[in-house]
Amino acid sequence: MLRTVRKAEQCQQERGGATLVETAFVLPVFLMFLFAMWEFTHAYMVLNALNSAAAKAARFGVAQDVSTQQVSDMAATLINNAFPSSNANIMVKNAAIFDEADVDPDSISYGDLPDIELSGAEPQQLFVVHIEVPYDDIAIMPPFWAKNITLKGQAVMRHE
Repeated sequence: MLRTVRKAEQCQQERGGATLVETAFVLPVFLMFLFAMWEFTHAYMVLNALNSAAAKAARFGVAQDVSTQQVSDMAATLINNAFPSSNANIMVKNAAIFDEADVDPDSISYGDLPDIELSGAEPQQLFVVHIEVPYDDIAIMPPFWAKNITLKGQAVMRHE
């Protein structure tokens, strides 16, 4: 019986080194997975904040006597809850291009669309609130795989 106890103690001591080596291999992979999950969750939260801010600001811009600057300020205030709005590019543009058939929204350069002043917009005039932010500027820990990614949110509405 004494021999069995000594043999078990010896195996346990030898196993302690293997556990250390296994931990050294598994822990970095686990931590990288954990931090990647954290970044994806943060990016998804920012994307939702951009879309929500664009939709609320566009809905605000539908009313008469609301200026483009007021809509931009409202969008900035809304995204300030998620990240500093100074990192975002907020555009309020004339979206008459969407009235045409077969328009691909991914092929449009929103910065090149004509500006619009909402306080003087015609009834039923289509406009877009487009917000974009480089992910490197707002990432918790900028990941090496997320270089040059721009998160975008937008809403298209008709002026009343």
